[in-house]
Amino acid sequence: MTDQTVPCFREDEKSKVTDPGPAPVSRRRFLKTAVVSGLSITAGGLLSGCASQRWIRDANESVRIGIAGLRIKGAQHIDIFRTLKNVRVAALCDVDADILAREARRCADSGMPVDTYRDFRKMIERKDIDAVVISSPNHWHALMGVWACQAGKDVYVEKPVSHNVREGRRLVEAARKYGRVVQAGVQKRSDTGLVEAFDYIRQGHIGQIRLARGLCYKRRKSIGLAGGPQPVPAQIDYDLWTGPAEMGPLMRKQLHYDWHWVWNTGNGDLGNQGIHEVDLCRWALGESGLPGSVMSYGGRFGYSDDGETPNTQIIVFDYKSAPLLFEVRGLPRSSGIEAMDAFRGIRIGVVIHCEHGYFAGGDGGGWIYDTDGRKMKQFVGTGGVREHAENFIRAVRDRNPAVLTGNIEEGHVSSALCHLGNISWRLGTWSGFDAAEKAERISDWRADAFHRFSEHLEKNGTRRNKEQVCMGPCLEILTEAESFRSAESFDMGHRANQLLDRKYRKPFLMPDPV
Repeated sequence: MTDQTVPCFREDEKSKVTDPGPAPVSRRRFLKTAVVSGLSITAGGLLSGCASQRWIRDANESVRIGIAGLRIKGAQHIDIFRTLKNVRVAALCDVDADILAREARRCADSGMPVDTYRDFRKMIERKDIDAVVISSPNHWHALMGVWACQAGKDVYVEKPVSHNVREGRRLVEAARKYGRVVQAGVQKRSDTGLVEAFDYIRQGHIGQIRLARGLCYKRRKSIGLAGGPQPVPAQIDYDLWTGPAEMGPLMRKQLHYDWHWVWNTGNGDLGNQGIHEVDLCRWALGESGLPGSVMSYGGRFGYSDDGETPNTQIIVFDYKSAPLLFEVRGLPRSSGIEAMDAFRGIRIGVVIHCEHGYFAGGDGGGWIYDTDGRKMKQFVGTGGVREHAENFIRAVRDRNPAVLTGNIEEGHVSSALCHLGNISWRLGTWSGFDAAEKAERISDWRADAFHRFSEHLEKNGTRRNKEQVCMGPCLEILTEAESFRSAESFDMGHRANQLLDRKYRKPFLMPDPV
């Protein structure tokens, strides 16, 4: 038990390992690939020479957009992109015929008729579509993105940009190989308040960062127990909905949205909401890559349902500059009420602990506090949603990925952090709270995090003498290879490496290489 909960320390990465995985594409390899494929890179980072791209257009000519996945986020993207100057939402795609018809009617009623598609592959065959916005379920994100790059389209792909680590790297490689502008949906990077706040912190005004803490205290109720296979709604093409994931009967009451809580298609709240705050923490730390190790513990507490992902979870990432701690809570402050907990006033956001104070914020900026909790300085932002879309269109027009505030490399790394945290938890062992708490005596902040985690569950009616917590192993990461250190054929690192990728269902195969 102890060896699964103590912090990992970096070792010489030159020692013998197995399952190293594919190495990231270096700048030298990128430039070589670009030359071979007929793509030239200007000194300013501009992309040119891509035969499938009709750009650069006249400034008054519209960028034509296709949007895939329309139920919630995609509908929001329609409303944003259609109001941008010289942008035309030209096509919509969804496997749910009712949702597709609903959004097509809305567009027509607003004087913006669109073409509609059930199959994403058909939409990207359109030569007059310049870019696509992908807001489908997570298991489709990377594959749609790669296909779009191969079809000569620029891409705005929602978070997380991947369902697993390896396919996220392939999307980065596709963007580079085909010279595409690919924006990740980490729109908080376009929030001017957060830009100013993190610049202020990096200038040393409140000392060095000691701990970057991300928070996702978001109410998640039970999705219920289906009790067996459920009928797929007639308006849904279930084959297209499942796509690259494993095909099986619908084993939950609701097909839409609750896919987040099933590993075959979702990534839990760490990869759903938490990706935003993980990204903010990494941004604040100034860390460009993966950490030296990861470990996670938690469980799905408070109810028994068809969900598989934890609703209460702690994840620790060991970065050189400072640790990154993430907390997921889907249960309320205590049983019998709906109000959620908060940490230093934050429910969904970040708290960046520094030597002489801390920053607490999220959407729309935040505040700098001194060590006694007194407000010192405010940073006001907008949340960045519209600005992120505008930033994408600017980069598309300029053919310049360097303009992007959420470029695909950043989106991939932050998405990968979520996947790595979930891998640790999925490989964990269940033990009593008392044993787990004894193992979490490593340092003040770790012990405090576990105590608060345990206290929160106690207030929600868990019985600590019977309930158990899943304690994931501390996994050492080979940062350049984006894989786990593995010294033996069937050790924990080897098992973790098997979860870096997935088996794709024909014909929805991830190209490798792209």
